[in-house]
Amino acid sequence: MAEERLETDGPRSSMPAELHHPHSKYSQWKFKLFRVKSIEKAPVHSEKELEKEAKSGISHPNLCTTPNIGLNNSMSTGSVMKLCLDTKNMEIVEPPDQSLDMKIAEIDNHIKHLRCLCRLCGILLRKVGGTVHDVHALLDNESKNSLCKMGCTSTKWPEVIRKVFQMDVREDTESVHPLSFCHHCWMTAIRGGGVCNFSRTKVPDWKPHCAFCRVCSPKKQLFHKTGRKRRKATPRAQSLVKRARIDQSHITVSGESRVLRPFGGHLNGPLVKTWRSPSVQRVHWVRTITHCQKEHLSSKLLSENFPVDFLCSFTCMVCDHLLSDPVQAPCGHLFCRNCIIKYNNFIGPRCPACNLPCSSNDLILPAQTFLLVLHSLLLLCPRDGCGQHVRLDSFKAHCMSHDVEDQNARQQSSQLDNYLITNKGGRPRQHLLSLTRRAQKHRLRDLKNQVRVFADKEEGGDLKSVCLTLYLLALRSENEHRMADELEVTMQGRGFALHPAVCLAIRVNTFLSCSQYHKVYRTVKATSGRQIFQPLHALRAGEKELLPGFHQFEWQPALKNVSTSCNVGIINGLSGWTSSLDDSPSDTITRRFRYDVALVSAIKDLEEDIVEGLRERGLEESACTLGFSVMIKESCDGMGDVSEKHGGGPVVPEKAVRFSFTVMSISVLVGVDDKQEVTIFTEPKPNSELSCKPLCLMFVDEADHETLTAVLAPMVAERNAMKESRLILSIAGLPRSFRFQFRGSGYDEKMVRELEGLEASGSAYVCTLCDASRVEASKNIVLHAVTRSHDENLERYEIWRSNPFSESVEELRDRVKGVSSKPFMETQSTLDALHCDIGNATEFYKIFQDEIGEVYRKKNPTREERRSWRAALDKELRQKLKLKPVMRMNGNYARKLMTLEAVQVVCELVPSEERREALRELMRLYLQMKPVWRSTCPAKECPDQLCRYTFNSQRFADLISTTFKYRYNGKITNYLHKTLAHVPEIIERDGSIGAWASEGNESANKLFRRFRKMNARQSKAFELEDVLKHHWLYTSKYLQKFMEAHKYSAKALKGTIDPSELQDTESMSQELIDF
Repeated sequence: MAEERLETDGPRSSMPAELHHPHSKYSQWKFKLFRVKSIEKAPVHSEKELEKEAKSGISHPNLCTTPNIGLNNSMSTGSVMKLCLDTKNMEIVEPPDQSLDMKIAEIDNHIKHLRCLCRLCGILLRKVGGTVHDVHALLDNESKNSLCKMGCTSTKWPEVIRKVFQMDVREDTESVHPLSFCHHCWMTAIRGGGVCNFSRTKVPDWKPHCAFCRVCSPKKQLFHKTGRKRRKATPRAQSLVKRARIDQSHITVSGESRVLRPFGGHLNGPLVKTWRSPSVQRVHWVRTITHCQKEHLSSKLLSENFPVDFLCSFTCMVCDHLLSDPVQAPCGHLFCRNCIIKYNNFIGPRCPACNLPCSSNDLILPAQTFLLVLHSLLLLCPRDGCGQHVRLDSFKAHCMSHDVEDQNARQQSSQLDNYLITNKGGRPRQHLLSLTRRAQKHRLRDLKNQVRVFADKEEGGDLKSVCLTLYLLALRSENEHRMADELEVTMQGRGFALHPAVCLAIRVNTFLSCSQYHKVYRTVKATSGRQIFQPLHALRAGEKELLPGFHQFEWQPALKNVSTSCNVGIINGLSGWTSSLDDSPSDTITRRFRYDVALVSAIKDLEEDIVEGLRERGLEESACTLGFSVMIKESCDGMGDVSEKHGGGPVVPEKAVRFSFTVMSISVLVGVDDKQEVTIFTEPKPNSELSCKPLCLMFVDEADHETLTAVLAPMVAERNAMKESRLILSIAGLPRSFRFQFRGSGYDEKMVRELEGLEASGSAYVCTLCDASRVEASKNIVLHAVTRSHDENLERYEIWRSNPFSESVEELRDRVKGVSSKPFMETQSTLDALHCDIGNATEFYKIFQDEIGEVYRKKNPTREERRSWRAALDKELRQKLKLKPVMRMNGNYARKLMTLEAVQVVCELVPSEERREALRELMRLYLQMKPVWRSTCPAKECPDQLCRYTFNSQRFADLISTTFKYRYNGKITNYLHKTLAHVPEIIERDGSIGAWASEGNESANKLFRRFRKMNARQSKAFELEDVLKHHWLYTSKYLQKFMEAHKYSAKALKGTIDPSELQDTESMSQELIDF
């Protein structure tokens, strides 16, 4: 019962349950004790006065209803007082009136106000919004997870607050300190990682309640301190409602007599006053923009009282001073030259009077007659005792004469003062550095004004550079050369901080996400005390120069059906989808660059290489402006299954396709009469992922011919348009002309058949280069020529579509040689070296199994037998060569399998010595032929193998047609046919096969998965944009040169940071240290 009365009869019984402190019993007893202390200080009444009050009928209801806290009912009202005062005071303390209840209510009101405030910043909780957190509580799950990611191990809010805000809240009292803190302070603690504070939150000094409590009665502005009088409230009619003013902040009313301007810089907020008078507006411009009040002359200096209209014609419309170096705008208004230039730079190229366009280039001098009248105006000299009337053009010389006189008088007085003993008295003058900031500003006021005037006049307002230069000269004069060198390095943008391009290259090459890079940046800055890494916003500013859409260019003639805009970044590859696929909804996501914009960015990335190539060839840069030819290798391939668990958006295929290009070479025509083509740039690593620039990424299956052709159609149109035009681009400060040649050679067998409209690889027509069928190719293995072309495939598709001779399906198929769909993109008739190696290695792997099982002796072996042969082969290769079996042949496995060591291991499992020798001979011939199609330039790298290729291929063909006839009787694989029949002809035509392979595009598949994990987002569309952007930055030559130049920066970085302080973040920065 006592507990119920304690909860219901207390002064805070009306408080909601959710606002009760978790230590409610402790708080209630503490408050009771506070009440007792307050009562104890009250005056004690005597028994006589109590008897008088009892006779007069005065009662004390508050004392009668005082609760008996856990005591017997027989105890009187004063028993509580006796218990709290340790039975020393045996008198009953009773107030004479209701002052005790008023004081208790005042304390209760004070505590209620405290519960509405934030403990850390003092702001009202209802104004901030968001979740309110308890100061003494444990960390909730959300806060604990966020702080754990930042490396904080605290479990209670008092520990976090003590580290972040340097404030110990464990000894707070409920009657003095608030019990909660707002959502803003919570965000500050989370962003600081529970360790440091990145905001300027000032924790207020909480004090107990008193008569002048700022919590109960906030401090108001005292009018007697400012010298202002308190206005009397003007009576207003209650029935009339104030008319709402229409928001016209975006409207400017022009006129010489009135200028309507927005009041203040906040256009979205409520405007107290939407216009200023012209004079007030011009005074505001002088104070904030022109700062010409000490340079220009006021119109009050005129000796005569001129009419107002006459005076307006000789005053500046910006500063309202007499015109100094006047200029005239196209609209006819007059201004001072410096004033209108500063006004345009600050506000915009508009006339201040009429708001018409008015740039600095449109300003002209006024008429000569007007200038004569202006200079003839008479001004009254403001110097005391002078009173002369001076013309405006000679007023400056007159004032300078006064200055010379003052200077001479000052020198004379200083000479006299040298002989006098001065005693100013007062305390000694303090040093400048020991003063407060306000006192420093006051002492250096004159110097600051002089430096600002000099900076505005000589350095274009760059006050920071002037001050730093003065400090640098002062250090040099005091022989502080070490500090001066550090300052000079910092002023030049070098020093300990890395270049933003280096930081961007580090982030892209180590695949750091935004949060990971920011944690490394913050940790290094906190531990070393210096900003070595650049913040994220500096990296984003550096990205714009490297991504397509930054540089200006021009096409002559303009590209057909292509926009002339140059500032085009990542676009949606599904533009035009509805009109191209019969209004069918798109079930894919694709992002790409515009082809011409991407080529411009790639050429600008090679600007230094182009200039260096011209110098090495002894060509003048200014003479070579025409005739540049650029060779482009195009690649397109599927990336297989790229499904991820994260991400939302529409249901899309789990396979992806990338279309990319590589700048292979750049040449220039030299000579007037006999023009020769000189190569000034050749890609040193044409098959590297660093040189293969992504153009388009799409979530689509490469076998889906309709979707693939619809997505790639805009790029094909842009490519065809660029073939008939030339690019005008600035290289080394001079406009130069570029023409592009495209070779679609980076395609595998499957993609070539898709783009050229041929049947699948299992078709009877085995080759994409000639018309031979599989039976013809097995009979005549070597003697074939390249006959297929893109134009011929188009003609055959028209025959297949129209069937002009009314033939049957088999006859029509034999006539068109396997062309079953419309050729979509022109490809180069060549051989893909990478997939040729993989295909031939697969064939040799099967030959090894057949030789182990002696298939040449028995026909049609069972599936179990073939499995046993394969298991024996895999076991032997794993034991001897450490080759783990794979589900599907890849490039690495093929390179290790196609060696003499692998054949020697296989021969241990082959029973017959004759068959072993045949296998060794077959591998030796293949290894002699392989460098011819794998090397970048076979004529230079392997001339002997190139000369013997025809003989080796013939010997190889004889061997498989006789010794291994059981396998190649009436059939042959696609890549084996191309290797033996078409390699010499392709090399004679193109000079190389390996340089035009698709290996660079294939090796970039792993980059797609890493960049996707690095930029994991909820939307797959935004995720694809991030992957495309960072993949482009990964291939930037500019960033690669920075990485090469700063590859040893890791040692300097490691020496700068104390390893003992980075134990928690060692795993985070390990990739960074090893870059």
